[in-house]
Amino acid sequence: MTTQTTAQPTDTRARRNVTVLVLAQAFLGAQMPMIFTIGGLAGQSLAPNPCYATLPISLIVLGSMLAATPVSAIMQKYGRRAGFFLGAGAGAVGGAIGAYGLLTASFTIFLLGSLVTGIYMSAQGFYRFAAADTASEDFRPKAISYVMAGGLASAVIGPQLVKFTADSYVIPFLGTYAGVIAINLIGACLFFFLDIPKPPVPAEDAPKGRTRWQLLTTPRIGVAVICAAVSYALMNLVMTSTPLAVVGCGYETGDAANVVTAHVLAMFAPSFFTGHLIARFGVERIMATGLVILAGAGAVGLSGVNLEQFFVALVLLGIGWNFGFIGATSMLSGAHEAHERGRMQGLNDLIVFGAVTFASLSSGGLMNCSGGSPVQGWMSVNLAMAPFLVLAGGALIWLWLRPKEEQPA
Repeated sequence: MTTQTTAQPTDTRARRNVTVLVLAQAFLGAQMPMIFTIGGLAGQSLAPNPCYATLPISLIVLGSMLAATPVSAIMQKYGRRAGFFLGAGAGAVGGAIGAYGLLTASFTIFLLGSLVTGIYMSAQGFYRFAAADTASEDFRPKAISYVMAGGLASAVIGPQLVKFTADSYVIPFLGTYAGVIAINLIGACLFFFLDIPKPPVPAEDAPKGRTRWQLLTTPRIGVAVICAAVSYALMNLVMTSTPLAVVGCGYETGDAANVVTAHVLAMFAPSFFTGHLIARFGVERIMATGLVILAGAGAVGLSGVNLEQFFVALVLLGIGWNFGFIGATSMLSGAHEAHERGRMQGLNDLIVFGAVTFASLSSGGLMNCSGGSPVQGWMSVNLAMAPFLVLAGGALIWLWLRPKEEQPA
């Protein structure tokens, strides 16, 4: 009886916060599919070498990686709201610098805007952790899943805004970056309604928690980080090259936007039930399913370059990412203590986005410089998935095979 009385207010607050974070994921998150749809194409128009076409997207991910630990520390000290305001502000500034780079035809300035935009991407990555802050243990995987589901709306809003804005000015894509600025300035207002208390200042005799190395070498944490990094990196590797591959194989920019829309829908639509699947079947099974689906995406990508094959490959890529990444996030959230939150979550995203940065940098080179045609480049991108899937799959199998008594309850 007492448990029910105390749990209900916690989940009431959690549900309110989830609503705010879902709206933020939907509206503010729309800028990411916008930028990922046109970033490589804009970069290709400005870059002195086509091998650098995806460098703007790589710089966004690099910025996210570099910002992960500072943003997490800011949230630990000043609260989630302060970190999310910082992210939206950086998104607006990054969009403005990117627009100026397009206006002046400066690839260097455009790259600087991408780097600053990475701070927003880093802050957005903490929406999923913020959803778990005030949630009960039972509601936690569902809260994370629902917030990720907010990306479903961003999957529709972002690419459709690209269609309306990409050619709205004489300079291609300038209107898209103007839209990014507006999205950040308006969307930041949502965080006034967030109700997550700032973490208490620890007492002198409070437990300090495990070191970063001790955290990483905890089996469930280590496997969660590996699977999150591989799921996100492979999704980014393929998605970054997709607009270049679609256009390079003779289709239109609108076709590329439609493929990206289908991909982002597939990334977030399963989130309505991923949390329930984790609760029913266990997080390890859902993560394993995600890795298998990612392998299926690579197999379809290797099968050909018809438009239908692009759609199927990218839909599978999105679903695989959803199961792998949400599963890994859920596993990680339950494997560390509250006073270790800032340290572990920042470290996790530093590693995850470090892997994504590497994948994004590799994507342009594989796509444009590993073969004599867009078809050969696309095949190289999909083949590159294999060793990393083996790594993540092996780590998950190792965790499964460990004696149960050694694993935390």
